[in-house]
Amino acid sequence: MSALLGLDLGGTSVQWVVVDAEGSVAGSGVVASRAGEGPDAVVGVLVETGRQAIAAHGPVTAAGLGVPGLFDFGTGEVVFFTNLPGPWEGVPLRSMLADGLGVPVTLINDARAFTLAEARVGVGRGCRTVACLTLGTGVGGGLVIDGRLHFGAFGIGGELGHQTVQPGGPVCGCGNPGCMEALARGPAVAAAAGVASFEEVIAGVEAGDPRCTAALDGAIEALAVGLANVVTTVGPERIVLGGGMMAAGDLLLEPLRSAVRRKVTLVPPELVSIVAASLGPIAGAVGAALAALGSPAGDAAFLMGEIPSAVRRRTRDPRPPRAT
Repeated sequence: MSALLGLDLGGTSVQWVVVDAEGSVAGSGVVASRAGEGPDAVVGVLVETGRQAIAAHGPVTAAGLGVPGLFDFGTGEVVFFTNLPGPWEGVPLRSMLADGLGVPVTLINDARAFTLAEARVGVGRGCRTVACLTLGTGVGGGLVIDGRLHFGAFGIGGELGHQTVQPGGPVCGCGNPGCMEALARGPAVAAAAGVASFEEVIAGVEAGDPRCTAALDGAIEALAVGLANVVTTVGPERIVLGGGMMAAGDLLLEPLRSAVRRKVTLVPPELVSIVAASLGPIAGAVGAALAALGSPAGDAAFLMGEIPSAVRRRTRDPRPPRAT
C-alpha cells in the first residue's frame, strides 16, 4: 500500500509522520523548525526532515504540509503565516518543497489538518459531522460535514475561533473585536491571570489562586458560547478538542462540557459529545498526509477554494471606484 509523508510546521517545531492511506503510522518524529531564521532556513528543515523520513520509512507517493496561516491553493504561495517571523508572503512554498522532496506536495491549514486527522482516523472516526478546536497560542478550528472538510463559499468555513462571542470585546489578531480566540487563547488567559503562561494559570487554579481561577472561568465561558453556537447551527455528532491547553485535562474539559450543555436548549444535553483529541502531537502531520491522498491531480477538490478568496480579500483595492 502506498505511503504518504505528512509534515506539520509550527512556530518552534516540525512534526513528521509517514502513514499509509488508512492513517496507520509507520514512523514519526519532531525537529526544531528554526523559525526565527526565516523562510529559507525553515524550508531547508522541511526538505531535510522529509528526505530523512522518506529514506527511513518510504518510499512515498506524495507529501502534505500543514501550515499556520493562509496560502494560495492555485500557486502554492504563502499569503501570511501567524507566529512565524520573516518575509513569508509570496514564498512559493509548495513548489520549493516538491522540488526538494521529489514528490507532489499538498498544503493545508494546520487546524484543518488536525480536523481531518481526528475526524477520519482519530476520536471522530465513524461520525459524519465533527467539529474540532485546537486550543493553544491561538484557537484554530475545522468542520467535517457529511465526511468532508467544509470550507464554505468563501474558503473560511470552519474558522470557529473567529466567531464573535463577546461583542465589543478585546480585538483579535484578525481585526475583529470579541472573537473566541481573543478571549480563550492561552496567552490571553495568562494575561488575565497576571502570569506568564497558561501552565502557570493551571498551577494557580490547582493551588486555589482566585485570579487564575477567574481567568480560566472566563476562557471557558467564551469557549462555551462559541461551541454552543456550533452545536445549534451545525449539529456535530462530536466536538474534538486538542492543542497545548488540553494539558489542563478535566480542569478545562469538565466545566466546559457543563457550560455548553447548559447553553444548548434544542438538543438533549446527553447527546452533546465533547471529547479530548486522541492522536496527540502528530495529529496535524497525519492530517497533512491524508490531505495529500488525492493531490495534485486527483480528488483534491475538497481543498479548492480555501485560499484564493482570502487572497482576493487581502489584495483588493479598498478604495471605491472613481466616478466617471
